[in-house]
Amino acid sequence: MTQLSPHAAELKQKLESRTATIAVVGLGYVGLPLARAMHDAGFRVIGFDLDEHKVEMLNAGKTYLHHLGADLVPALAASDRFTPTCTSGDLAAADAVILCVPTPLGKHNEPDMSYIVSSTEMVAKTLRPGQLVSLESTTYPGTTRGDCQPILEETGLRCGKDFFLAYSPEREDPGRKDASTQTIPKLVGGVDAESTQLATLMYSAAVQKVIAVETAEIAESAKLLENIYRAVNIALVNELKPVLSAMDIDIWKVIQAAATKPFGFQAFYPGPGLGGHCIPIDPFYLTWKAREYHHNTRFIELAGEINSNMPRYVVQRTAEGLNQLGKALRGARILVVGIAYKPDVDDIRETPAAEIIQLLANQGAEVSYHDPHVPEFSGMRKYNLRMDSADLTVDYVKRSDCVVICTDHKAVDWQVIADHAELVIDTRNAMAKLPRVSALVIKA
Repeated sequence: MTQLSPHAAELKQKLESRTATIAVVGLGYVGLPLARAMHDAGFRVIGFDLDEHKVEMLNAGKTYLHHLGADLVPALAASDRFTPTCTSGDLAAADAVILCVPTPLGKHNEPDMSYIVSSTEMVAKTLRPGQLVSLESTTYPGTTRGDCQPILEETGLRCGKDFFLAYSPEREDPGRKDASTQTIPKLVGGVDAESTQLATLMYSAAVQKVIAVETAEIAESAKLLENIYRAVNIALVNELKPVLSAMDIDIWKVIQAAATKPFGFQAFYPGPGLGGHCIPIDPFYLTWKAREYHHNTRFIELAGEINSNMPRYVVQRTAEGLNQLGKALRGARILVVGIAYKPDVDDIRETPAAEIIQLLANQGAEVSYHDPHVPEFSGMRKYNLRMDSADLTVDYVKRSDCVVICTDHKAVDWQVIADHAELVIDTRNAMAKLPRVSALVIKA
């Protein structure tokens, strides 16, 4: 290890003795489990969020992210080492500040950096010598060094001497039972050697395996590669789905057959589109940045085009199915099952179900939804939708002209749909897993 500067040595001692205070900015799907992990590691934790309702719920010991488990928030609320707050001045007490803020896309698929910029400016107001700042938000290469560092150095403090700055990409997967914040390997890259060393030390206290990389840019790029890899491979099977369907070949059975090969193939599955904060968004951060260097990322853009067109394909198949029954899409009663973007969670970020509902409504259908994990649906930026989940009763299914399956939650009574629906548009192969199906099933 290199000889540390006085401020770095002092922070190192606090991190090693677990006497440091860690602030987590943004208490959502990434920040809240990270705050719990840091707390469990023995640190005093400040949880900051602009949403006063979240802070009120945390103080009351109530959760707003149910997939994290019933005990996470009550355990934090009962501890004298966790302080939720909406007051940015409280960040002055932190020895390390971790930014877990959204990085959405703008209207033209350009990066919306406003949350990173505003949160960094907020941290700069209370920045003091000896603090470590770590960015976790997914972004384009060069953000940590090129965007965050200049803002923080406007205070007159120098990075690597007075304060320290690193990037460590979040790798959360809501709903996954076989991995957690503590067990998912953590990448860390600082803008200088001391920043890398200190950030690695901090995360190693809470995460089982931490991998230090040479620069922040490598860590930023690795996060993008992870999700571009998934987006491109999902686009491949999404592109094959209508092609094989036209040949009367079941793509799910094709994937099952191909997956028997023990090497050279990894199974990805088609669906109604992409959801979540990562796969639909992250690839476009690299696409946008590549243009600055006069490069076109055609492969990434094509994958994005294929995946973003899947909701339209689902609506097209719905219209075709109704036509087989002598019914029109206009005026049809359509029940969408599953509005979360993935099974068994309440996460609706970028869910393709929202666009499917909007497209169906635009064509005159009467649309409702059922999702046991999402009792109310509203608040997405691109859609003016406010709906409540319908009860999945035999009568309701019978009165629907069509059931469109967007998410295959375990908590859904799929047999009720199979027995009593007239038409099912199945984007998740849910009906194939049942012992009997009376409905007309069209895979989409």
